[in-house]
Amino acid sequence: MRIPTFYLAIALWLFSASARADCFDDAAMYQGVNPWTLRAIAGVESSFDPMAVHRNTNGTIDRGLTQTNSVHLAELAKQGIRPEALFDACTSVYTAAWLLRKKIIKFGNTCAAIGAYKSETPSVQAKYIELIKHQLAVWGVSLDC
Repeated sequence: MRIPTFYLAIALWLFSASARADCFDDAAMYQGVNPWTLRAIAGVESSFDPMAVHRNTNGTIDRGLTQTNSVHLAELAKQGIRPEALFDACTSVYTAAWLLRKKIIKFGNTCAAIGAYKSETPSVQAKYIELIKHQLAVWGVSLDC
């Protein structure tokens, strides 16, 4: 029996959507961070667009689902992650989990760590924390800080 192309396409789409969802949970568990925070970062940063690119006024470039900034490329290259790999949704999520973990080590498990994902400048952090809180609230998840 032959499966119609339409049904095969739907099945593949559902499978890939499920795989992307698992990346948030898996990456969060691997780095010991909150999976909802990772999802909120992806929502705020790219509206869940894995191909997103943003050129910043300071000359840096943000890439992928979680908008990893080019300042991290040298360190990522040491781990074998090339810039174009950040357009893979799971690579982007795992990278975000790693970066968030680094901020938690530096700032503690606080909202300042979440804000520092975007910037360590206090005024930028504060705005970013509010964006993350809003995104989480849309999903019925609260962030107390």
